[in-house]
Amino acid sequence: MKKINLAITGCVGRMGQQIIKSVKVDNNFKLIALTENRKINKKINGIKITSNTEEVFKKVNLIIDFTVPKCTFEVLKIASKLKKRVVIGTTGFTKKEENLIKKYSKKIPILKAGNMSLGINLLMYLTEIASSSLGKKFLAKIDETHHKHKKDYPSGTALMLGKGVAVGKNKNFYTLLGKKYLNKKTFPYGKKINFNSNRKGEIIGEHEIKFSSGKEIITLNHEAFDRALYSEGALTASKWLMTKKAGLYSMRDLMNFK
Repeated sequence: MKKINLAITGCVGRMGQQIIKSVKVDNNFKLIALTENRKINKKINGIKITSNTEEVFKKVNLIIDFTVPKCTFEVLKIASKLKKRVVIGTTGFTKKEENLIKKYSKKIPILKAGNMSLGINLLMYLTEIASSSLGKKFLAKIDETHHKHKKDYPSGTALMLGKGVAVGKNKNFYTLLGKKYLNKKTFPYGKKINFNSNRKGEIIGEHEIKFSSGKEIITLNHEAFDRALYSEGALTASKWLMTKKAGLYSMRDLMNFK
């Protein structure tokens, strides 16, 4: 397979740095460009950090974007003109912005995912199946644990899994959003989906969904031990996207979920 000429936007961020490390040990890629949305007089792996321009992206096959929405649209504008593929890991888009991404995807292949972990995306799929199959008699709750430095709770992934429960029940997630607990050893089920968030140590991420009928409990869980799983997921998505026509794709498409 011919090497994929790669650009990484948001290269000094946590995910950008992690992707650079993963690219070093993946022979399918050649790192061509590193960009940021502010001027940084620095080189990484001998590559000068630049801003997002046509000149910078001209020689690349694909761009991985982990930035902020404003920067993502700078990238998409250039990528659509140059016919470059884009993997988007940026989050926080408004509904209007989501629709704009769909418009760009009519011109170029785009894969967008809020979480690049293959395991988390599988867990999301299994959560939907369990919620749908178990029906109304089973109540659901979600427990998540992250490092002590993480301020927000519940985690974005926990909320994503809550949406999976809602999809399985064919309900609007926000009508099922229950109580949000912090650092509780135990917390109750409810008619809505309750969440408990634990913040301790340097734990990368643990997520657990429980379904209970009062007579039995079904548990689904995922534990992350290395941040590399997210960057490796982004690289897997990049390789997969190289064979696709213009369109908007997700990790579900990559993993061949219905």
